[in-house]
Amino acid sequence: MNSNAATTDKTGQLLLRVLVFTLIISVMNGTMFNVVLPVISKEFELTASQVTWIVSGYLIVYAIGTVTYGKLSDKFSIKALITFGLLLLAAGSIVGVVATQYWMIIVARILQAAGAAVIPALAMIIPVRFFSPENRGHALGTSAIGTALGSALGPIIAGFVSSALNWKFLFVIPLLSLITLPFYRKYLDDQPVTNEKIDYIGGILLAGTVSTFLLALSQSNIWLLVSGLVILGLFILRIRYASVPFVNPVIFRNKQYSMGMVIAFVLIAVGFGIPFLTPLMLSNVNGLSPALIGFIMLPSALVTAFLGRKGGKLADEKGNPFLLYTASTLLVGGFIILSSVVGMSPTYIQIFLTLGVLGQSYMQIAMSNTISRTLPKNEIGIGMGLLSMFNFIAAAGSTAVIGKILDGGTSTIQLNPFVHDKVAFVYSNILLALAVVVVVMTVLYYYQFGRKSNNKITIYSKGVEINEKYDL
Repeated sequence: MNSNAATTDKTGQLLLRVLVFTLIISVMNGTMFNVVLPVISKEFELTASQVTWIVSGYLIVYAIGTVTYGKLSDKFSIKALITFGLLLLAAGSIVGVVATQYWMIIVARILQAAGAAVIPALAMIIPVRFFSPENRGHALGTSAIGTALGSALGPIIAGFVSSALNWKFLFVIPLLSLITLPFYRKYLDDQPVTNEKIDYIGGILLAGTVSTFLLALSQSNIWLLVSGLVILGLFILRIRYASVPFVNPVIFRNKQYSMGMVIAFVLIAVGFGIPFLTPLMLSNVNGLSPALIGFIMLPSALVTAFLGRKGGKLADEKGNPFLLYTASTLLVGGFIILSSVVGMSPTYIQIFLTLGVLGQSYMQIAMSNTISRTLPKNEIGIGMGLLSMFNFIAAAGSTAVIGKILDGGTSTIQLNPFVHDKVAFVYSNILLALAVVVVVMTVLYYYQFGRKSNNKITIYSKGVEINEKYDL
C-alpha cells in the first residue's frame, strides 16, 4: 500500500467514526417526533391529518434533499455541502425551539430536513470515495451502526425528554450534530469545484415529482397521482433534451444499475414494513403501551447495531451476493416465524424480531454496495443520491400500502395455520406476503448479479460504454 492509499484509508476510518455519530442524531431526529404527535395535536388543537405533516413534510423534503446533495457533490466539495447542511439543520432546530405557532413548527421541520438530508447522502458517498471496492462493505456496515442505534434510541429518548421536560426540547438534540462539524472541516479535502452547470429546472421537476407522489401515497389522492405522472413526464423530457441534465439519462442505460435500483426499491420497501407493522401489531393484538412496545423493539435494534459491521465484512470477504442471500434468509425466516407467533406472548416477538431487523440492515448494505460498483466515478454522486432518495420513497410507499390493508379491518382469511386469533390474521397474512416478495426478488438478484457471468459490469460514462470486471 502506498502512502497516499494509506492516508486515504486512515482518513476514511476517522470520517466513518464521525459519520456514525452524525447518523445517530439524524435518524433520531427523523423518528423522535412520532412519539409526541398526540401531545402536539392536543396542544395546538389539530386533527390527525394536520399533525402528521410534522412527519410527512419532513420525509418529503428529506427524500428530495438526498438526491440534490448527491448531485451537488459532483460540483461542490463535500466539506462545503456538509457545512451548509449542518448549519441549516441547526437553524431549523432553533426555529423549532422558539416556535409559538404550528406553522412555525412545520417551517422548523422543513429547514431541519433540508439540512439533515446531507447526512444520508454523505453516508453513501464517503464509503464509495474513501474506500476501495474490496473494503467498501466494511464502511457501509459501519455506517449502518449509526442508523440502527438512531432507530433504537429515538423513541426512548423522545419519551424521556417529553415526559421530564417538554416536547420542544426535542429540537435541541439535533444541535449536537454541530460537534462533528470541526472534524468534517479538518478531514474532508476541498476538492476542486468543476465548471459543470447544474440543471435547476430539472431539479425542481424532480422535486415536484417526488413531492406529489409521496403526497398522493400519504393522502390517497388520485389527482395528486395524476399530477405526479404529468410532472414526471416533463422531467423525462427535460433530462432528454437539456444540454446538461440534472440526471443524465445515460445512467439508466446502465442495465445493472437500473435493475439494481428496481430490486433495491422493492426489498427496501419490504424491509421498512417491519418497523411500521410491528408497533401496530403489538398495540392492536397484544394491547401493549408505547413504552412497552419500545422495550420490545429495543433488543433487535441493539443487536443489529452490534452486528452491522459484520455484515460489511461478509460483503468484503465473500461478496455481495453472499451477504444478500444471508439477508434474505434472515428476512424470510423472520417473517414466517413472526407470522406464526402473532397474538402469542410479546417475548416471542422480541426474540424473532431480531431476524427481520438484522436482515433488513444486511439487505441495505448488500444492495448499496452492489449498486455502487455499477457506477463510474463521475456518476457516483447522483447515482447513490438517487438510491438514497429511492429508499425514502420505498419507505413511504410501504407504509401507505400496508396502512391501507390494515384500514380494511379484521381479515377472515387465515393463511397461517398456527394463528388462531382473528384479530391477528391480517398481520400474519401481511408478514407471509412480505416473505414471498423477498424470495422473488432474491431470485431476480441471482440472475442479475449472482451468477459469475454477470460479474462483468457494463457502465457508461458520457455515452461511452466501458466494461469492467468486478467481484460482486
